[in-house]
Amino acid sequence: MREAWRWFGPNDPVTLDAVRQAGATDIVSALHHVPPGEAWSLNDVERHRDLIEITPPGRSPLRWSVIESIPVADDIKRHGAGAKQSIAAWIASLEAAAQGGLKIICYNFMPVVDWTRTDLDWPLPTGATALRFDQDAFAAFDLYILKRPGAHSSYDQEAQARAKMAADALDDAAVERLTKTIAAGLPGSTTDALGLGAFRDRLSAYEGIDAAKLRQHLIEFLEQVTPVAERLSVKLTLHPDDPPRPLFGLPRVASTEEDYAALFAAVPSEANGMCFCTGSLGVRADNDLPAMARRFASRIYFAHLRATRREPDGLSFYEADHLEGDVDMVAVMDALLKEDHQRTDGEKIPFRPDHGHRMLDDLSSSRRVNPGYTAIGRLKGLAELRGVIKALDYQYGLG
Repeated sequence: MREAWRWFGPNDPVTLDAVRQAGATDIVSALHHVPPGEAWSLNDVERHRDLIEITPPGRSPLRWSVIESIPVADDIKRHGAGAKQSIAAWIASLEAAAQGGLKIICYNFMPVVDWTRTDLDWPLPTGATALRFDQDAFAAFDLYILKRPGAHSSYDQEAQARAKMAADALDDAAVERLTKTIAAGLPGSTTDALGLGAFRDRLSAYEGIDAAKLRQHLIEFLEQVTPVAERLSVKLTLHPDDPPRPLFGLPRVASTEEDYAALFAAVPSEANGMCFCTGSLGVRADNDLPAMARRFASRIYFAHLRATRREPDGLSFYEADHLEGDVDMVAVMDALLKEDHQRTDGEKIPFRPDHGHRMLDDLSSSRRVNPGYTAIGRLKGLAELRGVIKALDYQYGLG
């Protein structure tokens, strides 16, 4: 497996030299300055690739091997094949990426919001901080800050009462912070940053779109783009929903084993693959991740290896140490390594540590960090994952 690292470009506080020092060889990145729905140009792809791959004298080489992500425009999720202009732009971006040498493209199909959290610096007993999703805080935002029409139907009376208590405990600064965290997007988000009014409008645009309709729109999108990906020898990897359940009354269609099975059955092209994100999928207790890794092994072209820990309410969760969450990470990696060992060098599975804790020097108030993408927390995660790989390879007689 290939050790990868997410890099947000020249303004990322984690430099490429820091990535080299972490021991990663592959970069996961994107053209974050291009808005959703606009086509990437080959010139922009090549410029970004050269930033990564033109190696200073005496430095270890890096390879931009995964695009995360080419954003899927909102109208594609709402209209499927009817969003012809946006699909054409996505295909143009795919073609530019392939011309630039990129062969693995990650994307998601989450409507309106991308990955969602309520706390960016939740204190851990160690003194480090983690990303967290607090269900009561989320409901408080939905019911009493956003005031989404019809929101009360998404929560039972007990949940509404807890949300009211959570909302009443928020001062103005906390309201602003929660609103920014949920509505304005997090690092790497592929959805638009929205104010509350625009947020409500975007949600209302999905009226009448249920899970069946959203899944059909995803299938229609894949039917348009996978033939192009096949021609260009590109693998598309669908990232799971995060959290893997409906939010704001909107459906989610990449949350479970059966969701992916349905997509692979509908679009059997080998170009139609998955990003196996253990943190996102692991939030659901009914997802058996080792079994999913074994079942979909040949479709896994990219992996996010991180761990989430579910809280007693079954809906809240936080980012745990990479080997200490609810997922059996060793069993997952065993399945991925067995698949990886059957592939040629050019097909090895790139994986990256994800959503590391904020710890040590990264806790300094003067240190600029991207929440979830700190240097030291991810370095710790990568070291732990590397150790598992070494141990399993030794067990296989390859160490």
